[in-house]
Amino acid sequence: MLSIGDFAGLGRVSVRMLRHYDAIGLLRPARVDPHSGYRFYTAEQLLRLNRILALKDLGFSLHQVRLMIEERVDLGELRGMLRLRRAELAEQVERDNARLALVDARLRMIESEGHMDTGDIVLKQVPALRVAELSATALGYDHPTSITENLTPLYPRLMELMEKAGIAMTGSPLAYYSPAPTGPEDETITVHAAFPIGDAEVGEAGFAVTVLPPIEAAAAVHRGSMAEAFRTGGRIAGWIEENGFRPVPPGYAREVYLHCPPGEFDEWLTEMQVPLAGTGTATGGN
Repeated sequence: MLSIGDFAGLGRVSVRMLRHYDAIGLLRPARVDPHSGYRFYTAEQLLRLNRILALKDLGFSLHQVRLMIEERVDLGELRGMLRLRRAELAEQVERDNARLALVDARLRMIESEGHMDTGDIVLKQVPALRVAELSATALGYDHPTSITENLTPLYPRLMELMEKAGIAMTGSPLAYYSPAPTGPEDETITVHAAFPIGDAEVGEAGFAVTVLPPIEAAAAVHRGSMAEAFRTGGRIAGWIEENGFRPVPPGYAREVYLHCPPGEFDEWLTEMQVPLAGTGTATGGN
């Protein structure tokens, strides 16, 4: 038999925890010395301990764990529960990493206040563009994580539908955004994933076909993850103000994805185009 200290070490738990499990009837020692009161365990009890810890990690209370252990939860069911919990935790880590990257980006922007270079921003005439598109709803323009989660899956789905319909893409993928149709009290936005398709004939293909109107835009190339797009958006806003323009309300940028290698977000090149209203002092570009 194993002493409580040895059993705790093998099970990677504390002696205090084992004493508590004994007190609540969750994991009794195999034997207690009647004279010294020392607790002893068998190696086989490590299996029960592992189940207890697994269920605890799933978020169940110790009372619930005891009930489940006594009901002898099926091994396959326990494995499935653990895999589901693992997926939930992985998703939470991904969301937290995205938030951390956003905090870092905003910190860098704060540190560069007063030193924003607008030299690479141009006034651009963007012609009308006919696109195939799919859309979804995100929490808001100021929720980059929600935008990414809702926008990203649309592109492979749209590409699949276009290939099935025999429609070729004629330019770079793009995204644009529109406010909620229910009014200003609703902060959600519609995210549109689009591929230019020229004058291709389209039947019932499972996606919408839209002609984006021509715009005059303040444009700049954003380098890096779109989680940091607000940094380039801030520079564009400064340029618009300096040159006497006004953005077309609500000021959402159109994004043209020039170079987006999968997984290499630091290498992304995205042209951000903010539609303009009124006449400014800057000369045009292309």
